[in-house]
Amino acid sequence: MAWQGMLNSLLSRDVSLAGATLIVHLVGTVLAGAIVIVLTTLRMVNISWADLTAVPWYAYLGGFLGVGIVWGVAASFGVTGAAPATTAIVAAQVLTATLLDHFGVLHLKQVPFCPLRGLGILLLAAGAWCMLQRP
Repeated sequence: MAWQGMLNSLLSRDVSLAGATLIVHLVGTVLAGAIVIVLTTLRMVNISWADLTAVPWYAYLGGFLGVGIVWGVAASFGVTGAAPATTAIVAAQVLTATLLDHFGVLHLKQVPFCPLRGLGILLLAAGAWCMLQRP
């Protein structure tokens, strides 16, 4: 993630944040398409229109989230640097994942919140705060 954020931030300096986000997703689409074509040709993957339409509509929202994540990471790397941005992102992701687990969102295995997990989140938050301080 640190390398991707750094490269996306570098790209955004020359082509704007919006342009960099678009380019990253276009390049990713081409690569993912090539991988699917190769795997389908090798009969390692079989994707049908029926499979694509059987998925609940909200499962496709990951694409929207992906654009927001690439945009936000590229923007934050340019402001804070790689280590502070990565630390803050990881801490936020762990907090979000803990909530998703606790409530069993979208059929995830429910993993109840406990004091030890709370301590872990507090330690992560404290570490993120330390990393975000300017020397």
